[in-house]
Formats: sequence, C-alpha cells, structure tokens
Amino acid sequence: MDKPTIVWKGSPNYSSRNGYKTLAIVDHIMDGTLPGTDSWFANPASKVSSHFGVGKNGTIHQYVKLENSAWANGSVNKPNWPLLISGVNPNYYTVSIEHEGKSGDVMPEVQYQATLALHRWLIATLGITVTRDTIIGHNRIDSVNRSRCPGTGFPWDRLFQDLQGGNDVLKVAVLLYTKEDFWAGVDVAVRNGNCAIFVRAADLSIPAEAMSAQKLIVIGGPTTKHPNEVLLSGNDKYQTAAAVAKYLG
Repeated sequence: MDKPTIVWKGSPNYSSRNGYKTLAIVDHIMDGTLPGTDSWFANPASKVSSHFGVGKNGTIHQYVKLENSAWANGSVNKPNWPLLISGVNPNYYTVSIEHEGKSGDVMPEVQYQATLALHRWLIATLGITVTRDTIIGHNRIDSVNRSRCPGTGFPWDRLFQDLQGGNDVLKVAVLLYTKEDFWAGVDVAVRNGNCAIFVRAADLSIPAEAMSAQKLIVIGGPTTKHPNEVLLSGNDKYQTAAAVAKYLG
C-alpha cells in the first residue's frame, strides 16, 4: 500500500507505548482548523496531541511517530468499546487521526479521499483488521465528554464500504467470545485474508453482520448455529487456545 503524502509537524506531547501493540485507529474531529490544531499540538502546555491531522483541503499532517503514543484518548468515561483493556491507557494501543472541521460538517471529497488513503496505509502498515471495533470514533472511549467526536457528519458507512471492498469482507468473518480472544482472532483473520472480526456483546448476542457472513469462524463460547460455522472452542480458554492452534497448524 502506497504511503500518502504526509507533512511532518511534530509535537512534544507524546510518550512510549510501554510495549503495547497498536490494535485500533481512533477518529476525531478537531472542532477547529488545521493551523489551529498545529499550534495547539506544538504547545507543551496543552498536554494533548494526535498522530495525524487531515485538513479540509486534503493535507495530512503528522505530529507523533507511530511507535509512540499520542495524547488523544487517555480519558475513559462510560466507554462502548469491547477491545478496551481495563486499567491500561488506551493511548498505548491506538493511533489517532484528527479531522479539520466541526461536528456535523459534511466532509469535502478531497478530505475524505485523504483520510481514506491514510486509513488504508495505516491498516496495511500496522496489520489492523477492518472492523467497527478496530476503527472507531473517540466517542466509543469517552461517551460523556466526547460524545460528538468525530461528529454526526463523519462518513462511517462510506469509509467501511471503501475499506472493506463492498461486501467481500463478509465472505468470512471471525467471532470472538470475549475481547481476551482478540490476538487469537487476529491470527485466524489474517489466515482468512484479513477478514472482519466481531466480539459477542455482554449478553452474548451476535452482531447481525457476523451472522450475515457466508462463513463464520467462532473462537470460544457456544455454537452460533450459523449455517457455515467453524467452531474453535472448548470447555475453557486452554481448550479453545488448543483448537485455534490446531486450526492454524
């Protein structure tokens, strides 16, 4: 995947990842302008940053290197994100993209194409699978103070359709019993062409998109009774891990 044109700006506001691997992209709205964001992220007193910023004119700025944590997602407040690691700052395992504009703005086509190219490059570079739990809005981490981030105008459906290549991604899907099965799920997803990964809800309900897949690989938990199911499960996490290892064998 070709790297889009990115202008390095830099920010003093970053830290290490403490050994964590990046597992998700978090999209944000600047609620302002790209030059204003450049200035704010360059200020040590702001104590905030992002990895990237995408302007309305399609310009992409980078503030923090991918191997470091940007200071964009640290506050967790009534989250709705099953991959959140309890007690761990989400900055350690996410990469953040800010978008010039305000909540509700319609994204100009040139800005959309720029962020699409950036997402595609990050997905290929970091090995991120394309799901609605690995590419999220900031509101999924803080639903109280960031409920309007990245905003009602963010083109989620179009972005996923373009990233997934229409419905081809749903030829195969992986379903996890809990988020603790994520890394095993990634290995299975990569084996199946980087297919979509889903996580059962707290009530063990199954996302409709997962059940619509032509083939569903279930990691942990009981059968879904999907008509074309591959069940990699056991009576405990060790038996499930053994089933996954045998499948990957």
